[in-house]
Amino acid sequence: MPLVTIDVIRDVFTPAQKADLIREVTDAMIRVEGEAMRGVTWVRINEIASGDWAIGGRPLTTQDVHKLAATPLSA
Repeated sequence: MPLVTIDVIRDVFTPAQKADLIREVTDAMIRVEGEAMRGVTWVRINEIASGDWAIGGRPLTTQDVHKLAATPLSA
């Protein structure tokens, strides 16, 4: 039985977005492994406290992620 774990920073995703993640990731797994595996495909979301996740030694906060999401990618 597959187990997919998604780590996110707390308060970045709404409950509806987390539900979408769970549904979409489950559907992606089923496309690969077949419909018979749906009932045993687990998806869990771990929420890490703001500031307890770091990149390059720099803590990343909820506000940092919201700012990144609002910044358009440069061409």
